[in-house]
Amino acid sequence: MSDSAVTTKKDWTSDQEVRWCPGCGDYSILTAMQLLMPELGTRREDTVFVSGIGCAARFPYYMNTYGLHAIHGRSPAIATGLAMARRDLDVWVVGGDGDMLSIGGNHLIHALRRNVNLTILLFNNQIYGLTKGQYSPTSEVGKVTKSTPMGSLDTPFNPISVALGAEASFVARTHDMDRAHMQEVFGRAHNHRGAAIVEVYQNCNVFNDGAFAALTKKDARAEMLIPLQHGEPVRFGPQAERGVILDDGVARIVSVDDVGVDALHVHDETAEDLSVAFALSRLADDRHSPTPIGVYCAVDRLEYGGGIDAQIAAAQADRGPGDLDALLHSLPTWEVN
Repeated sequence: MSDSAVTTKKDWTSDQEVRWCPGCGDYSILTAMQLLMPELGTRREDTVFVSGIGCAARFPYYMNTYGLHAIHGRSPAIATGLAMARRDLDVWVVGGDGDMLSIGGNHLIHALRRNVNLTILLFNNQIYGLTKGQYSPTSEVGKVTKSTPMGSLDTPFNPISVALGAEASFVARTHDMDRAHMQEVFGRAHNHRGAAIVEVYQNCNVFNDGAFAALTKKDARAEMLIPLQHGEPVRFGPQAERGVILDDGVARIVSVDDVGVDALHVHDETAEDLSVAFALSRLADDRHSPTPIGVYCAVDRLEYGGGIDAQIAAAQADRGPGDLDALLHSLPTWEVN
């Protein structure tokens, strides 16, 4: 990465009018990002935001960087091509739960399993906002919307579980009501080498207002958000009186007084076996249950671009530089009249 001059939030803010509904959680995420970028020490000229379709996908317009507003669901695939062709760039991918997990679900899981060097932000508001309130892949069973007037029958995706199942090397969760936490998690995701995905609980105050209020309201956080801190016992509550244990591989919430601190699970985000992180991702049954937040895993694994470079170097050492003209004219060839 090129050396960067000192920048401020203003330098990273474009001249475009921000066109989200007043009160949308996207404003908070955008501000957190614009405040974070000067701290990362990167250059605007080396930074690219790629998005798909949806409210979240307007993000590139508002960052004073390079950006691409792509087609529905294809942002991870397009960003993969960019990251492979230009290793010197910081490539961010931004999309909503509908964009990323419906038509884009296939592209997302393959970018994660390949460990392409991307920083992916998934804004989850459990609804389609841009198209005016249809249910999404993360909407709860029974959700009544314009497209499910009798209530949704679909079992929703848990984005963290999906990412861990796809063998992502960095997986985290934050929310739009805590700017400091967002900046911390976004910064860690950016500094991870490989595919990093951050789920952001984001409020759509028009079509799904208060979806995460039971978790993210300031007076509810101590009771409902379970901070994941590497090397520390997993505990929470106003007096840290509750904790998490692993019982035959299943994460359970207990009273610390009942089991003792030594019985609590000690979080290890670097564990290469993702089964414990997956168990933590299944701890909350719904958005009204205590929910882990923070970094689930941060695993050191071969980054895809580095692997490709090594293969090319090995091929050139064995066979010499490639000859495209010779390849195009190699046998068997034939003429079509």
